[in-house]
This record gives sequence, structure tokens and C-alpha cells, in this order.
Amino acid sequence: MGPVFSQMRIRGVGVIDDAVLELSPGLNVLTGETGAGKTMVVSGLGLLLGERADTGLVRTGADSALVEGVVQLPDGHPALVRAEEAGADHDAGELVIARTIAAAGRSRAHVGGRTAPVAVLAELGRLLVAVHGQSDQWRLKQGDAHREVLDDFAGPELAALRERVAQLHDEWRATAREHARLVSEARERAREIDSLTAALEEIEAVDPQPGEDVALRAEDDRLAHADTLRLAASQALGGLSGDEFGPDAGPTVRDLLGAARAALAPATDHDEALAALDARLHEVSTLVTDLSADLTAYLDDVDLDPGRLEFVQERRAALGALTRKYGESVDEVLAWSGRAAARLDELVTADDRVERLGARVGELEAAAVAAAVTLSDARRAAGDEFGTRVSEELSHLAMGSAVVQVDLRHRTDPDGVALPDGDRVRLARHGIDDVEILLAANAGAAPRSVARAASGGELSRVMLALEVVGSSRHSAASASGPPTFVFDEVDAGVGGRAALDVGARLAALAEHAQVIVVTHLAQVAAFADRHLVVHKSDDGRITSSSVSVVDGPTRLRELSRMMGGDPDSEAGLAHAGDLLEQTATARARSGARARS
Repeated sequence: MGPVFSQMRIRGVGVIDDAVLELSPGLNVLTGETGAGKTMVVSGLGLLLGERADTGLVRTGADSALVEGVVQLPDGHPALVRAEEAGADHDAGELVIARTIAAAGRSRAHVGGRTAPVAVLAELGRLLVAVHGQSDQWRLKQGDAHREVLDDFAGPELAALRERVAQLHDEWRATAREHARLVSEARERAREIDSLTAALEEIEAVDPQPGEDVALRAEDDRLAHADTLRLAASQALGGLSGDEFGPDAGPTVRDLLGAARAALAPATDHDEALAALDARLHEVSTLVTDLSADLTAYLDDVDLDPGRLEFVQERRAALGALTRKYGESVDEVLAWSGRAAARLDELVTADDRVERLGARVGELEAAAVAAAVTLSDARRAAGDEFGTRVSEELSHLAMGSAVVQVDLRHRTDPDGVALPDGDRVRLARHGIDDVEILLAANAGAAPRSVARAASGGELSRVMLALEVVGSSRHSAASASGPPTFVFDEVDAGVGGRAALDVGARLAALAEHAQVIVVTHLAQVAAFADRHLVVHKSDDGRITSSSVSVVDGPTRLRELSRMMGGDPDSEAGLAHAGDLLEQTATARARSGARARS
């Protein structure tokens, strides 16, 4: 069993003042006198599942309407995952959802104790409940839904084929888009190739070296001021050694230091402090000698070659032309050059990629078409079985002459893919099939789309047949399980033996899912696992309704009322007892057949 609504509270909706519905797994039947408010229960459920708010549903004199539901969800169920994404809290899978509508028109939704958009309730509703009512006949009014119904019936093998088609389709379309992009960008690509090639050739012709601009800047500054540098170094050397000033020059630094040491020499043996000062004078003399040697070497290295200066300045000009275009420094120019070379390689090899992608597009298209044809064949086989099974079910639902068949068509598209027979059709993620479930409601009638060929009550029975066939085909429910099914007046226009058949089919569906049925027929209500009755009270001023679970004698009285109008009639109570025995026997026989 999949998700189950365990409780539903309705307050201030229509004639219902405050009612709590205690629901169970299996078949829940809702009965009551005409006008008691059975339809309000379905309307309240619709509000809980995100339908458009209608202030007309707010009970007269009430400030607001409230619908609250408690649903038990297995771990990992998509609805539980979606609720958690919305920030909902739950207790081991027990989730509380609620909807309020103010009489003034404002609507609020709550999921797991957290305020949520009404759209979240609608999403949860699609995952939890399928409502089949005369006024709102579910999704079979939508074309794509027919294909979904057939695919669900066909089971996991077809689902795997459909997933394969979807994967191939997505890869084919993505590859085709990339191929088309590269083809359309060919001219722009050629222009970029020319531009990058010219830039790289310009850089290669100059052949800059890392850090070269910094080194040349320093050399240029040195060469441009060579005379000044030589004069300064020469004067400094003369001051230290006197070599540049000739024999008539005054004392040099070395002379003065020598005289100072000579003055200290006689006394250094008599005082350690003076000896230390003499040592320091010796160090200074050594340093001066080293500086003189370094200045001499510097003078030898100062280049006065005008040719070198011209070369350096021309080289700096060439590097400057590059840095103006490609970076602030030579190192940035070299980095840009590396990126440009990689981009150029990508662009140059793009034509090869265009060719490879073109071939890949063809391969993927062929694979997708082949998979779609296999999927279509599987759908066609499933459609034949589906039509036979549903038609058989309808023969037990007072529609013995009705025939259901599945029509598969391919949508012609001159720009579409080519099938093996040469026809060109549209290929989508779901394949190449447009699916429509057709119904011939009477013998000799032309098949028409099921949503248009049946009346309201008939369409409810068609939906019941579809659900019974689907649930029996997949009785081993998946982890997510089937949803809760709600049928409103599914037995309209049915009576007698056919009503028992309707009840039996609802009970069969309830073996694999939770079913909630609004009915006025005792033959249907007798199959219930839980029987709820809507009671109407009128104090002369205000009419209100409540809901209670009936069992034992109280259930017999309700069935008697439904059959004859008098809940206390001995004949009616006896008839009700016989009906319960009859339905119990029918359910036991149905269970035995299912087990065999």
C-alpha cells in the first residue's frame, strides 16, 4: 500500500460546520442524505490539493474555511521528498497539510507546519490523489495523459524503452545544437583565426624574453647617462686614492687614515680601548681599499658605445608596441600569447570537430529513431491488451456494449526524422506516438475520444475501469505506491446487479490503493472497509453537517435507509444484512481468484 490519508478535518466549508473524517486503507465509502454535504467533502479535498480558492465555499457566517489532512507516506515517496524540499517537518512519514480560505478571499497553505505556496499543495496533490468526478474528469481531457495512462499500464519494460528514447533524444538534440552552432560560427571563427595568427606572428617576430623590458629599461637609463656616471665614479675614486688628481693633489682618504693609524701606533700596547680603535681604523682602511677597487672596476664597465644605446632604445620601442596591445608588461604579453595559441588551436581544429559532430548527429538520430520504433511497437501491443481489458471491465459496469481501443498515430513533419518506411515524423522525448484512448459507448457507435464519448457517470466508470486494470496489472506496488483515488458519484445512472459490479470493482482497486467513494447506492456502500456517513441537522435557523463512522447496527440502519428510506424497517434491515453477506462472499471469491 502506498500513501494513505488517515484523517481529514473540514471546518466551515459549505454546510459542514466542523467534521473529522477518520479514513482507513482500502475502500472508504461516504454516504448521506441528499443535501447533507457529501460533495463538500470532495470540494474540501480539492482545496487541500491546491485547487483554486472559491470564497463561496466558506460557510455562511464563518470567518474562514479550513481543510486539514494527515497523510502517511512511505520513506522516499516523491511527495515526502517534495515536502521536505519545501521545509516541511514530518513524524516518520506522517505529514500534515492544510489550507485555509478567509471569507474576504485570502488563501493560505501549510505543509508540515510551514507556510508554503498553494502551488506546493498542487504538486503534492498530483503525487498523492487522482480525483474522478462528473464535473472534473481528471487528466483524460489532456492529450498527453492518454499516452501516460497506456505507458503506466505497459509497465517497467516499456518505461525502460521510453527512458532510452528520452536519453537518445536529448543527446541527439544537444549534439545537433552544438553542430549547428559551430557551422553558423564558421565565418566568425575564420576572422578570429586570422586575427590571432597575425598577433602571434607579430609577437614571434619580436621574440620577447621574460623580464626583458625591465632589464632594458635599467640598461637604457645607464647608457643614456654614461658620461655623468663615469665622472661621478672617477671623482669618488680620486677622493679615496688620489689617482685622478696627480702628484700635486692634497691628502687622500687613504693618506689621512694612514696618518691616523701612525699616530695611534706608539700607544696601542698600553691601552686595550685604544688598540680597539686602531683595529677599527684598520677595518676602515681595508674598506676604502675595497671601494677603490670596485670604483675602478665600475669605471672599466661603464659603456660609452652609442651603438648599444641605439639598439637598446629600438628594442624597447619594439617591446612597447607589444605591451600597448597585449599586456602591461612583457610577462603579460607572453601569458596572452599562450592563451591565444591555445585558442587558435581550438579554432583550427573546430572544422574537424564539425565533421565529427555531423557524423555523430546522424548516428544518434538513427539510434533514437530505432529505439522510438521499438517503443511504438511495444505501445501498440500494450494498447491492444489495454483495450481488451478495459472493455471487459466495462461489461461489468453497466456498459456492456462499450468498446475501448487505443489509437496510435505518428505526427507527420516534413522536417522530422525519417522512419524505415520513408515517412517523416516528429520525434520527441516520449517517442513518435500520439496516443488517444477511444470509446464506442454503444454498439455500432463510432469510436471517439473517451473524454467526449461518455457522459459524466459513464466517464467515471470508464476511469474506474482504467484504474482497476492498471492496479491489477501492477499489483506489486512500487516504493512510491499508487495514489489515493477519489470517485464522486461513480455509480450515477446505475442500479441493481450493475451496482454490485461497480462496488466489486472499487473493492478490487482498493486492494492496492486507498479509495474514497461518494455514493448513493447501498450495493456500493456494502463493499466498504470503512463506511462514513454525512449527517445533516437543522435547528430551524442554521443547517449544518457532521461526519461519523458507522459499523454494526448503525451501518445496517444506513444501508436500510439507502435502499428503502426507512432505517428502522425490519425488512430493510434484513435486506441490508443479506447485502453485507453477499458482498462479503463476493470479496472473498474475488480474493481467492486473485491468489490463484
